[in-house]
Parts: sequence; C-alpha cells; structure tokens
Amino acid sequence: MRRRFSIGILLILLTAAMPATAKRPIAFEDMMQIQQISDPQISPDGRWVAYVQTSVEFEANKKVGHIWLIPAEGGEPRQLTRGEGSDGRPRWSPDGKSLAFVSTRSGKSQVWILPLSGGEARQLTHISTEADGVTWAANGATLLFTSSVYPDCADDACNKKRLEEAETSKVKARIIDRLFFRHWNVWTEGRYTHLFAVAATGGEPRDLTPGAYDAPTFFLGAPDGYAISPDGTEVCYTSNRAKPPSAVAWTTNNDLYLVSVAPVSPPASGGAGDSAATARNITAANPGSDASPQYSPNGRYIAYTSQARDGYESDLFRLRVYDRETQEIKDLTTGFDQWVAAFAWAPDSDTIYFTATEKVDQPIFKTSVSHPKVEKVADGNFADFNVTPDGKTIIATRNSLTAPSEVFSVATSDGKVTQLTHENDALLAQLDMNPAESVWTKGEGGAEIQSLIVKPPAFDASKKYPAIVLVHGGPQSGWEDGWSYRWNAEMFASHGYVVMMTNFHGSTGYGQKFVESISGDWGGAPYQDIMLATDYLESLPYVDKTRVGAAGASFGGYMIDWIATQTRRFKALVSHDGVYDNRSEYGTTEELWFDEWEFKGPVWDKQAAALREKWSPSNYVQNIQTPMLVVEGEQDYRVPMGQAIQLFTTLQRRGVPSKMLFFPNECHWVLKPQDSQLWYKTVLGWLDHYLNP
Repeated sequence: MRRRFSIGILLILLTAAMPATAKRPIAFEDMMQIQQISDPQISPDGRWVAYVQTSVEFEANKKVGHIWLIPAEGGEPRQLTRGEGSDGRPRWSPDGKSLAFVSTRSGKSQVWILPLSGGEARQLTHISTEADGVTWAANGATLLFTSSVYPDCADDACNKKRLEEAETSKVKARIIDRLFFRHWNVWTEGRYTHLFAVAATGGEPRDLTPGAYDAPTFFLGAPDGYAISPDGTEVCYTSNRAKPPSAVAWTTNNDLYLVSVAPVSPPASGGAGDSAATARNITAANPGSDASPQYSPNGRYIAYTSQARDGYESDLFRLRVYDRETQEIKDLTTGFDQWVAAFAWAPDSDTIYFTATEKVDQPIFKTSVSHPKVEKVADGNFADFNVTPDGKTIIATRNSLTAPSEVFSVATSDGKVTQLTHENDALLAQLDMNPAESVWTKGEGGAEIQSLIVKPPAFDASKKYPAIVLVHGGPQSGWEDGWSYRWNAEMFASHGYVVMMTNFHGSTGYGQKFVESISGDWGGAPYQDIMLATDYLESLPYVDKTRVGAAGASFGGYMIDWIATQTRRFKALVSHDGVYDNRSEYGTTEELWFDEWEFKGPVWDKQAAALREKWSPSNYVQNIQTPMLVVEGEQDYRVPMGQAIQLFTTLQRRGVPSKMLFFPNECHWVLKPQDSQLWYKTVLGWLDHYLNP
C-alpha cells in the first residue's frame, strides 16, 4: 500500500509541475477512472473512518465496491476487502473490533463480519431472499437487516422453494390483484421488504415486520427507514398500512412503528402473520409521511423526518423528535424553509446535525431538542455523514461540479473543513474543468431565478461558442454545485459548449413556496423561467445564439417535449425519459400520488383532466420541427417506455429529424458503464451534429 500511495503522490507532483496548457478536457474514459467514495463511518473510539470506494470494471460492465480504512485525522488509506463480488455499507461493532458489511462475494447479497485484528470475514446470513441494509445494535448482540420476502412464508425454506419454483417455471405470467405490482425498476413479484434481526453470533434471522406490506417502506433518497434502540430491545421502522392495500400507490402516509426485538410467534395457521397487533404506531396523528427514524444515543428520543400533507411527496421535510418517556412530539426546525435530508445525533443526545439544500449547495446545519433553533455549521455540498464520539467533528463526503466525492472532516466548533481522502487528486490535476458561475435572471412574475453556467476548457472570451441548456428532473429538485456521473456538465462543456443549468419555479433550495409553485403549472412558469434565462445566455458576447440546444431527463425530458411544441429557438433537443402524454402516463406509472398531486386529482376528475390536457405536449405535436433525440429505458416504470415510443412514432410520422436510443436493461437512469458510454456518445454526437459540426 505504501508503494501505491507513493506513486499517487508522484503523479500529483508531476502533474503539478506541468504547464497549465498540458491540462486536457475531461473525457468519458476519465469518468470511468474516478474512484467513487461514499458512506464514511466513524469507529467507536473516533480514531478511524471506514468508507466504500467503488471502481468501474468497464469490460465486465459493472461497478465494484470495496471497504477502505483511513485515520480520522488523515493519512494513508488501507484497503480492507478485496476479491470477487462487491462490498458496501460498513458498520462498526460497538467494541470497534469488527465491521459488519453487505457483500455479494458468495454470489448473493448477504451480511458478513470482518475482524479488524486479522483473519477472514465470516458470512453471518444465508437467507435465500438476500440481505441488505445491515445495522448494529449498540449493545453488540443484535444486527438488523432488510430482505424482500413472500409474506405468507413462515420461514426461509418456504421463501427458497418459492424462488426456485419461479425461476424454473416455464410460465412467466403474473397474476396481479393490487397496485404497486412494480416500482421504479422492479416487479414486486408478490414480495415485500421486511426487517430482520439476527444474533451477532449467527443463527436463524427473525422477521420483525411480517405481513403483506413493506416495512420499512421504500422512500427514494431518504436515510434508513428503521433503527434499533441503544439497548437492543426495540426497533422503530417506517411503514404504510394503507387501506385498502392498493392505496399505497396514491397515499404517502408513512408512519413510524415500534416493535420489540423479541421473537414474533407465528399464528396457528402457520403463515408469517401480521405484526400490526404488536407494533405500535407513534405518528398516527400526522397524515403526511413520517420516516427515517434515529434513536438518540441515550435512547430517550427518536428523531425523524416528517411531512404534513398526505399524497405530496415534495412537502416540506421537517425534523421532529418523539420523546419515549412522555410520548410527546416536538418540531426542531420550525420556521426553517428548506428540506431536511440526512441527519445525525451528537453524543450529547440533544444536538442534531443535518444537511439541507440551500440554493445550489447542501450545507450542514444543526438544531437541538432543548433549544430548537437552526444554525449553519459549514457551507458546501455535503452528503452522508456522522459525528465523532466526542462531538467535536463531523465526518462527511463533499463534492462539487469539478470534483467527485471525497471524505472530509468538519469541526463542529467553527466549521473548518479538512479533506481526508485524495483518491482522485492525481486524475483531476490533469483535467481542465471550469467551476460553475452563478447568475440570476428575472423569471416569470419577476421572480429571481438562479442558473449555473459552466464554460468550456481553454475558454477564450473573444470567441463564439455553441451552448446547451440542461433541464433538471424532479421536478421538485434542482441543479447543485455537485458532481454527477449521468448528467455531468463538465462532459458537455468538454465538447466546446457553454452549459447553462436553471433552477426554475419548482426547484428546491429556495423555500417551500417556490417548490410548490410548479404543481399544476408544468408548462407555465418553469417554461418561462427557462426561456428568460436562455435570453440571458444568448446575450452573452461569447455565445453564438444561432447554435443553442437543450436537453433534459425525467421532468427535464417532459420540458424538452414541451419546449419542442412551443418554440423553434433551439437547433437540437434531447428528451430522456420524459412524459409526452399526460393522460396515458397516469394509467402506466406506479406512484399515483405524484401524478394526482401535480395535476390536482385522478384522470377521471374533470378539472384534473383539463389540467392534464392543457400541459400535455401530445396536444401540440403539430408544432414540432426541431430535430430531437429520444432516450428511454425499458425498465423505467416511473415514466414507462410508451411515452418515448409515442413521441418517437409521432416525430417519424411527421418527418421531424429524430432518433431513439433505447436501453432494454436500464431504468429511469443509465447505470451500466458500457451503456453510459453509449449514452454520452449518442447524446453528445447528436448535439455536435447540429450545434458544433
């Protein structure tokens, strides 16, 4: 390892000594060399940080993660896991002598335990339905993990038999009798995510959340939907117990439940039973979503994120605490108008640190149970993090548009930030990437709209450059000064484009009123914001306004479809996974709560139907003349492939220059390395053909 580190330092010194002209634009091959750093975890004594480092194995068309260790004060990293399979989610044992982690080294995802004193890792679970999300109880006796199981199976033998029967059967038909039969990119196949407890010494896992529902509930982007009390006797988890069961497709009323870790006795019928009788709902009074519970170190409180309104996945995420002694609930972020994301308790069981989007960054904030007032700790774009046992330091990942994630330490006293890992320094030193520049323009109704502009490498203000307008998805999301592997602004800039990314009405980071302004107005204010920002882009002396294109995915894909019907100002367009026909989208998507909130009701409601028709690009397709590339993944169940096929068919029938890039094995995102290579080649090739020949 010392030789490896020395070579890395030598490369840094050599590249630093090169003249500035030796730097080059970023290429796709550089993206594939980047080490992806995530999930830093502090040891119980505060001396070490375990983290996941993921590399691309391009020929195998996959990403492989392994666990690394670095001193909390910085120093040389050490690789802990190697070999076949991918390793992730490291979690320290309470005594600091071992790490639990999830690995596919046995061929399936299972929980393993690695002794840090030396020796091989031992496999803890052997469950046929695989294991994920391992968490260690503070008493060291019990671990939690999740697995997707058949709810009517009382044991793993039953699950194994059902899986084998499904795999070997020549009949692949499905019989479906309720909604949420598929979600995001998978068919549920009659299985539900359950929470299991297993002894640290091994043995048969116990299903803590039996029944025909997900417990914990899937919630995109949220921290864990479960936690175990410090004494190991109780588990808190998130679940949606909607009635009728199909209502999970149109309600977001997730609640927090408490259940004992003691074994659950199966009913006399022999089935897995229903834990609703033994589990206690502690957030029943709130109609919105309550999720991501975390016990305080002393065990008295459970902190969690909470939304007020049912059916609105983009409602304000607040931070609340449940007092286990008094059973009272308290808001800790009253008056704070940004979404609470990841959070972590300080060792005093009073202070809580959290991240929240603020304009184009995601700083670290803090509040407390005794004095619930939000204060900023550190600026930047931070992600997954936790707090050292002495409470003096936060360990987190941070990134920017010009740098992928690395592990950093943040002093809780003054917010001083120190970089700990440097896995990508040598590569980045070779690349010519310009940081994002923030600009503000007047949007619809005179609102102040922020955009990020990225200039191409070796930028020369005396020249004229083509430009690309990138439109973000969500739509309740936003462009941040953060690294991306799928829509990397520096990759677009490397082809000689000035890149603009606008946070239009509906974007996060500008207050909840701004977020909510997009609902029912998809083609209204957001479109006007983008057009006005494009006016500014075209007014820049170094932009050739005759060579401007636009591209986007998800809601960004919808907006590209809408733009195509409303204006001919762009020379080329790229629509990825975009909604084309609002009416047919309702009947084919899975999370109905999203569609019903955004268009004010189900498709048969007259007012909602009129709103869908008003903002549906399919109703104005006769106006499209701009050349368009359409991209779609067959396993995308959020915006199913019929949307792209309808659009492409219409473009072809009308004689509009068009092409479709279709991925049979991708979902709402393009994740496989070789598919990603084809995506960048095709998207940039399409834009280059029309804008930068």
